[in-house]
Amino acid sequence: MSLKLTKKTHACVQLSKDGRTLVIDPGTFSESDAAVGADAILVTHEHLDHFNEERLRAGLEANPAAEIWTLRSVAEKVSAAFPGRVHTVGHGDAFSAAGFDIQVYGELHAVIHPDIPRITNIGFLVDGSVFHPGDALTVPDRAVDTLMLPVMAPWSKISEVIDYVREVGPRRAIDIHDALLTDLARPIYDSQIGGLGGAEHGRLSPGDSTQL
Repeated sequence: MSLKLTKKTHACVQLSKDGRTLVIDPGTFSESDAAVGADAILVTHEHLDHFNEERLRAGLEANPAAEIWTLRSVAEKVSAAFPGRVHTVGHGDAFSAAGFDIQVYGELHAVIHPDIPRITNIGFLVDGSVFHPGDALTVPDRAVDTLMLPVMAPWSKISEVIDYVREVGPRRAIDIHDALLTDLARPIYDSQIGGLGGAEHGRLSPGDSTQL
């Protein structure tokens, strides 16, 4: 069955199939109910725009069967509040969550500045099709149909974004990590990434959905 992708604000996305819902990175910039309705929640790293404990709590309280999969730095912050419902994963792990097959890639956040210590970061490949890298330009060791593309961040420039699309080689790239990208800049990013990335490039407004 095909996946339905719903874009939330910034880095948060929702994937649905067969009546089950997976949410990735419901952070502080995303909607307050971004994780509500989730059967499974994935968190790539601890930065507030990807991880917000109140968002997670709302999702887990709304669905007592919902669980979280994340890296150790986040799991340590929330596991006591949700015993038995928080799972620690890392690079090379594979697991099933709410009917979705997940593979984990990556270990470190992209370099923001050499003087800032790097934290851990993981990306998630969902059903062998959709890859969300978090805050890193991680390249999976297999083909990706849809790349969730961190289009604008303090740690990247557009040439790196374009080269990342080229290296991953997806059929299409859809923007995430875009809350700080102004409407004035969007046409420039659309033109350059779409023209030079070598893949279909698109973006969704928060709340919009597409079938993958």
